[in-house]
Amino acid sequence: MKFNTIKLEDIAIRTVIYPGDLGYIIYRHGAMYAKEYNHGVSFEVYVAKGICEFYQNYDANKDRVWLCEHKGKIIGSIFLQHREHRTAQLRFFYLESKYRGLGLGKLLMGLFMDFYRECGYTSSYLWTTDELDTAAGLYQKHGYVLQQEVKTKVFGKPLIERKYQLG
Repeated sequence: MKFNTIKLEDIAIRTVIYPGDLGYIIYRHGAMYAKEYNHGVSFEVYVAKGICEFYQNYDANKDRVWLCEHKGKIIGSIFLQHREHRTAQLRFFYLESKYRGLGLGKLLMGLFMDFYRECGYTSSYLWTTDELDTAAGLYQKHGYVLQQEVKTKVFGKPLIERKYQLG
């Protein structure tokens, strides 16, 4: 029997973006979602476009990225991207599989919500898929409500995209 010896306190979280970070997040999203959910290259392209948009419009007073590291390697992230009308978008939330179940997702959502309130946002939204029930449960615990469902094949297979709204 294998025991997970990783503890939450072993993980560092930083908000500074270094060269290579954004490309790595794109790569890990593409590889992880292909392996775990059979998403195609179109998903990786979607993430790449979104991260490019995030960085091109980045404002340190309105936007934030939280990068989780273990032994110097990025193992998770969550992004808050500002939108019009005091709205925030939650994006690029992922955790490597062996780091799930430690409370790291809950911690990241707490950091996201703290910054959301600190910046005075009045609403937030996110898009996800029907395959990510654990994440959806976490969003709902923080007050997000399912607002919209759209059938799509945009990520290389049939699925349902879901929009959750807060506020």
